[in-house]
Amino acid sequence: MKNLISLVVIINILLIIGSCTKYSDSKEIIKEQLKEGVLRIAAMNINEVPITVTSYQCDRSAGGIHDFYSEGDYWWPNELDPEGPYVQRDGQTNRNNFVSHRHAMIRFSEIVANLTSAYTLTKDKKYIEAALSHVRAWFMDEHTKMNPNLLYAQAIKGVTTGRGIGIIDTIHLIEVIQSLLQMELWGVLSQEDILGTKEWVSAYLQWLTTHPNGLKEMNAKNNHGTCWVMQVAMFAKYTSNDTILQLCVDRYKNILLPDQMAEDGSFPRELNRTKPYGYSLFNLDAMSTLCYILSTDNENLWAYTTDDGKNMQKGIDFMLPFVIDKSLWEYTPDVMYWDEWPIAQPFLFFGSIGLNNIEYIKVWKSLEHFPTNDEVVRNLPIRNPLIWL
Repeated sequence: MKNLISLVVIINILLIIGSCTKYSDSKEIIKEQLKEGVLRIAAMNINEVPITVTSYQCDRSAGGIHDFYSEGDYWWPNELDPEGPYVQRDGQTNRNNFVSHRHAMIRFSEIVANLTSAYTLTKDKKYIEAALSHVRAWFMDEHTKMNPNLLYAQAIKGVTTGRGIGIIDTIHLIEVIQSLLQMELWGVLSQEDILGTKEWVSAYLQWLTTHPNGLKEMNAKNNHGTCWVMQVAMFAKYTSNDTILQLCVDRYKNILLPDQMAEDGSFPRELNRTKPYGYSLFNLDAMSTLCYILSTDNENLWAYTTDDGKNMQKGIDFMLPFVIDKSLWEYTPDVMYWDEWPIAQPFLFFGSIGLNNIEYIKVWKSLEHFPTNDEVVRNLPIRNPLIWL
């Protein structure tokens, strides 16, 4: 019996060592792949001045100067009534709609996360100070900060001044908050910055979880519902809101995974859209991100499986062949931006860590890591793996 127990212990130790080795290998591959690009971009970012929502105004916005405003991407003037309400063309982006606030937020996310990534490589605090100048401008400075709500996002001319689905615009705050979380853990974030940023994030989290727009987005049946959980989980983690974190875990296990994923690992609602390939990647990226955010030693969402066999492994297994060779795609091609996908998808490096599979990182390594196409960047909330390691 003692020999059997000893053998079990040895096997468990070897399994742990093997997992750690895979994680360590993935981490080193990621660092080596990104180092040159991150430091090159950081050299440009370090001198950038903050640009927030107060830098741009749109006379169609029903909000004030501190309110985030955007317009629905797929809404166009009605050819039969040019001055009347806009009409929808699903999947076709109207480049004349107001998106300056969204672009400013994406820029904010890119600069902060890339400078934080540069700090992970160099431990030079100049990168942290540069990043924090943008954080303070968005969250703390009374003259430039954004109000912590999204009342006026994804408005439609002649139809609505703002919609719940506009909440998806703040997926780009996720890496800002992850950067702050890391800064706090590293001890390079001042008490004033901790209190100021957590006050803003707590207020936004309260709005997301109580306002009708937030609740409507929470109950969305497709990638919007996934992205609500992904965002809320990140904000709750930074503010140590255990109640909301548990809500997110419950929604993933009882709603997102069983209701959105088919038994073959696909996402039928995304496959039925006009951009099925891009939306399938996007939803898998978001679901992988929230699994990474929410998983703990006691709650491993990567391993969680529904009664009918749905889990993250199945989701990755479904999409992986089409990422390796897109010509295998069996469904309708996307109506726009078909050629721009895939890039180095977040589900590959998160899955490599969460499922201890270094093969995913090998695929990730072969893809584009610094995309510049606006549509790709808009649908890629996780662009800086170094801050997640």
